[in-house]
Amino acid sequence: MATSEKDAERHNVNITETSSNHDDTPSNVDGAWKFLTGHRDADLKNQVDLKALRWRIDRRIVPLLLFAYTIQFLDKIVFNYAGVMTMRQDLKLQGNDFSNLATFLFVGQALYEIPNIYFVQTFPPAKYLAANLIFGGIATACGAAARDYQTLLVSRVFLGFFEASIPTSIILICSQWYTKPEQGLRFSIWYTGIGIGQIVGGGISYGFQNMGTGAVLAPWRTMFLTTGCLTIVVGISVLILLPDVPMTASWMSVGEKVAFLKHISVNQTGIHGGKFRWREVVEAFMDLQVWLLLLAVLLNAMSGGIITAYSATLIRNLGYGPKRAALINMPSGAVGIVFTLLAGVGIRTRSHRWAWVLVCLIPTMIGGALMSFLPIDDVAGILAGIYLVSAAFAAIPIFVNWTVANVAGSTKRAFAVSASCTMFAVGNIISPQTFQARDAPQYRPAKITVLATQAGAALVTIVLALYYVWQNKTRKVKDSDIKESFMSPDVWARMTDRENKKFRYSY
Repeated sequence: MATSEKDAERHNVNITETSSNHDDTPSNVDGAWKFLTGHRDADLKNQVDLKALRWRIDRRIVPLLLFAYTIQFLDKIVFNYAGVMTMRQDLKLQGNDFSNLATFLFVGQALYEIPNIYFVQTFPPAKYLAANLIFGGIATACGAAARDYQTLLVSRVFLGFFEASIPTSIILICSQWYTKPEQGLRFSIWYTGIGIGQIVGGGISYGFQNMGTGAVLAPWRTMFLTTGCLTIVVGISVLILLPDVPMTASWMSVGEKVAFLKHISVNQTGIHGGKFRWREVVEAFMDLQVWLLLLAVLLNAMSGGIITAYSATLIRNLGYGPKRAALINMPSGAVGIVFTLLAGVGIRTRSHRWAWVLVCLIPTMIGGALMSFLPIDDVAGILAGIYLVSAAFAAIPIFVNWTVANVAGSTKRAFAVSASCTMFAVGNIISPQTFQARDAPQYRPAKITVLATQAGAALVTIVLALYYVWQNKTRKVKDSDIKESFMSPDVWARMTDRENKKFRYSY
């Protein structure tokens, strides 16, 4: 995409003219545009192989995001496995105490998402992610010192605080590095951390349950301490290795950065705004697509009680001991990984995010039906249902990818992503509460809730896709027009998707 001197001069004129037509002046546009204007001819000196550059970005960015997401989910999932170890007895948990502990992590997460909307927009993204990983690891490790229900509750709430920003930060960082078609697969790769966390968590639980009787700490305490320390190590690695924005990446030359920014400009969503704008928050509240996305995430997250807190307990109630329950639960993670990657590859090659959401939700509905209506002695069928429910979370990266792809304006996008994470937390607050002690051991109302909410999420997904089709029909913009306008401040301006009439929605 070489640009001649004459073209550069023409772009300079266009920049000045366009900037006067709206309130986003050159000093008020995304930092990527400023970088491009300061290095107009850098790509004339070197031809950049974008395919090789993208592969280098994949190697340096995606593994760090995958490790970060896996370890933060592992901090959650070890609580699931601790529930079939001796934690209940050691802390004298009674009645709905276990359900409440599972719930209040997400209460902390939901509460922190409110200030997080501001913090994730104004703080350096990678450093903010690293700091919350480190503090989240400390909170998890402190759970090993819990003496009773109240002290573990404090640890869980603080873990929710610090982990609130981790998914939001990862989502926004990933969206900086890839175009809309490229994002789906990368989102799916780091989101497999849920499945990996389930598998690793089962193995860790089994290993710690085989500790000798002379151990200083109870196995579940050692498990909390170990995973917390691992989270701190990952946080330090992110702090050292992950650049805040592409323009500060030390392993890219100036020419590569210019070529990359031109490549990514088709998103028309900018890189990182660095300034909070209340008017964009107001617009998000008035935007139907945001509400539909939030409702879909909320309904989808209602399967979380089984995945993050009760799957091991349900398996144990089928007649298995604690050690075998931990091992038998591991295939749930494999199911989640398969569906997450399947959807990611499908979106990259076939697009149609709405269809791949349904591919994930239909097996989840089948799983909910199997758990709800099969007799308790049909162990194989119920196990299949428990495993299939893990396909539900494969839809979450599609929803968040939809959000970053279709919500433009740095503050509006940060708000929408944080709000989605809040709805995810709210779904996980409600979901464990459907598991009431009076319904043990089958917990049929909770299982039926999974079936009903996933069917609702599928319906909302179809409505959302139809909304995007309708919106695009009112905006007659060619892709070629967008690709040729990379030096226009309209591409890099902090305009929202509503303000930018050239913006096109993906569905």
